[in-house]
Amino acid sequence: MRVLAIETATSACSVALLDGEDIIDFAHEIVGRGHAERLLPMIAGLSDGGRANAIRVDVGPGSFTGIRVGIAAARALAFGWSIPAGGFTSLALIAAIDGWQADTLVAIEGGHGEVFVAQYDEHGDVVSSPCSLSFADACAGVSETRIVGNASARLVAARGWGKAVDITPDARATNAVIADLSLRPLYLRGADAKPMVAPC
Repeated sequence: MRVLAIETATSACSVALLDGEDIIDFAHEIVGRGHAERLLPMIAGLSDGGRANAIRVDVGPGSFTGIRVGIAAARALAFGWSIPAGGFTSLALIAAIDGWQADTLVAIEGGHGEVFVAQYDEHGDVVSSPCSLSFADACAGVSETRIVGNASARLVAARGWGKAVDITPDARATNAVIADLSLRPLYLRGADAKPMVAPC
């Protein structure tokens, strides 16, 4: 079964067309921002225009805009092609790329001094669910000696011990993650934008 995988929740804009363990085609760029402009052309550039039997998409945590862009594209394509779509977390994808190693914490930058963290065991099961912590709480509460993700170096440096491994999510690895989440954003913290207060 062909699966279109979409990852836009982080600094990467990444898509892959998969058939079981086989990677039919892919595109992967570190864009930082600009996922909205890059995503659909990247999908269109895949073999057969990215046409698949199912879609997997990263629902977060990560960039607010990136998450929305990926989910909106997945919903639209799933509707247009009349195929199912499921979500997975960016933290689980990083753990999968790392090989589901035990006693490893996945940690990515959440902005505003926060860190998004989760832990999985060697079978891919959740040990500690994704959550958002202040940097100080993450430093104080983390006991694992190995941390993966783009917040790993900062955490290890602040604690003065442990091992950091920076891993960027990649859509090609989504066949190792179960995409059983609904297409609802997993933000883990409030929106950056605040509603305007009406004048008195």
